[in-house]
Amino acid sequence: MAIKVAVIGNPNVGKSVIFNNLTGGRAHVGNWPGKTVEKKTGGCTYKGVDIEVIDLPGTYSLTARSVDELVARTFIVEEKPDVVVDIVDASNLERNLYLTTQLMELEANIVIALNKCDLADEVGYEIDFEELSTLLAIPVVPTVATTKKGMDELKDAIIEAAKRQRKMIKMSYGRELDDLISKVEKAILKDEKLSSKYPSRWLAIKVLENDEEVLKKVEGSSHRDEILEMSKAREILGEEPEVVLAERRYNFISKILPKVLKGEKAMTLSDLLDKALLNRALGIPVFLALWWALFRFTFDVSGPLSDLIGMSFSRLGEIVRGAIAHEQLASFIADGVIGGLGSVLVFLPPIFFLFIGLSLLEDSGYLARAAFVVDRVMYKLGLHGKSFIPMLIGFGCNIPGVMAARTVDKEEDRILTILVNPLMSCSARLPVYILIGGAVLGAYAAAGTYSMYILGIVLAVLMALLFRRVIPYFKGKPSPFVLELPMYSRPTLRATLTHMWERGSVFLKKAGTIIFLGIIVVWVLSAYPWEAVHVGEKTIIEGSYLGMLGHALEPIFRPLGFNWMGAVALFFGFIAKEIVVGSFGVIFGLGAEAGTQEIQTTLREQKIFTPVTGLAFMAFTLIYIPCVATVGIIYRETNSWKWTIFTVVYEIVLAYIVSLAIVGIGGLLGYA
Repeated sequence: MAIKVAVIGNPNVGKSVIFNNLTGGRAHVGNWPGKTVEKKTGGCTYKGVDIEVIDLPGTYSLTARSVDELVARTFIVEEKPDVVVDIVDASNLERNLYLTTQLMELEANIVIALNKCDLADEVGYEIDFEELSTLLAIPVVPTVATTKKGMDELKDAIIEAAKRQRKMIKMSYGRELDDLISKVEKAILKDEKLSSKYPSRWLAIKVLENDEEVLKKVEGSSHRDEILEMSKAREILGEEPEVVLAERRYNFISKILPKVLKGEKAMTLSDLLDKALLNRALGIPVFLALWWALFRFTFDVSGPLSDLIGMSFSRLGEIVRGAIAHEQLASFIADGVIGGLGSVLVFLPPIFFLFIGLSLLEDSGYLARAAFVVDRVMYKLGLHGKSFIPMLIGFGCNIPGVMAARTVDKEEDRILTILVNPLMSCSARLPVYILIGGAVLGAYAAAGTYSMYILGIVLAVLMALLFRRVIPYFKGKPSPFVLELPMYSRPTLRATLTHMWERGSVFLKKAGTIIFLGIIVVWVLSAYPWEAVHVGEKTIIEGSYLGMLGHALEPIFRPLGFNWMGAVALFFGFIAKEIVVGSFGVIFGLGAEAGTQEIQTTLREQKIFTPVTGLAFMAFTLIYIPCVATVGIIYRETNSWKWTIFTVVYEIVLAYIVSLAIVGIGGLLGYA
């Protein structure tokens, strides 16, 4: 026996933890067909039954406004999983049961995992699980995902639900609306092909809601005219049908809650913390302080580990160079492979520690509050509050940040979020900041790095404001931001390390593929023509193909204070920003000595950058054209070369203007 199970729930209800508990953490990650939305599938065998588990996107409803909602709904409607596990937050029953009512309309075979029961107890709620199950005619299993409490019982309920014939109950929307739904349903039932494929009552409800996807299905019906004629009676509702139906769903929930939920929510630590963290005056200063603490943590804790990796690669390079007699092969392996790759991998510790910090902030419930705090400012400046969540994700990597914009409902707001997301300083830029900042900013290196993250946010907001004003497509105010704040919770070590690895492993994969190949290309261009580069005991890098390319680009960057080395490093940074660091290691020919400190020392000794031009170089790295993978994702998400090319062009121009401004202002202030 094999069972197909879909897992669904609101964001922040513990869906991912339950999915990992059910599958043992063994998940296959890809994209849904035709959608750039992450698809996670896994499985387990329990009591001799094979269970395939599909993790649907987190969503508050199934109205199909956003891509996430459409993907989740389409899977349930089209694929008809044997069981749908609905994760419900026990500490927020009313809001979470709204999704349950829509699953009931879909006539899905539901099992409710009533999660976070420990939090419900803490806030003073008593829930009658059996009564809730009776009233909904749905199995209800109390769980605490973080401690795996109730997981075996949940698996038992899944197997039992798959065996039985589900007893359906119909929600009442009020006599008048129920009669209207029945009339439309009768018209739909006349089309056997349509009614046999989809739940007829659900189709009737969605027709009344003017659901675009369902209306497309009705257009192909042989009884199209009769169905649409019946649905015209929705005008008697006097309001938007979708709003009325939403109210009736909440009315249904409000009748159930008093029978199953006892106790009043007491003042909790979350409430007390929110009084400070969401305060109009303190919210943003607290956010900036926590962000500063995150970067101090990233720098200070990771430093010794980075030095250890640098020394290890240095020693390895020396051994390889001494063991290989062939000069060109020794240079390739020591300088190109070990030196170039080593100069990038020394930044593995700060990147992983950055992700640890972000995971702690996310799992604790603070990041959602950061989006809420910043929304007040962003809305006034033309960005949707939901845009800040993709922007926060962009601090890790712009690719998932761009993809996360799909949660923004309005198309114009979504495109605008995508256009400014690459201005978020992803982890790939961090190695450049550390290298340049450590070389020329001294004790202010951490402050310089921190300023890049703040600069990215400021520029994103300013560009959004500019686009709202000058591009007709974006004119108008962003739609209102509605966000449910999760309860604060204590992050678990396992979850934090898992998130760190999921995000940090992307850097490792890039280091082993794109970055490695890019560095090899840089080495080849810097080492040949061999006779022109290697003259006796001297290495004349300017005689290489790389030097020729750099000198060709230098006039463009000279006003910014960058010489040909900086120009060529930025050129190859288009492949992946980490290659900027590897390029300097190869250009300087350090190879076996390609540790961070050695590259920084060479930058200082050769006076490649001053503090001002170094800061300008960091800003240029932040702003200019995103990596090639991000450009590809922008095209896939917008499905438009126009917006993709526009993003590339405006960021290059903006990078030049900002860097030139830094150099100009620095000169006026008397800094060289």
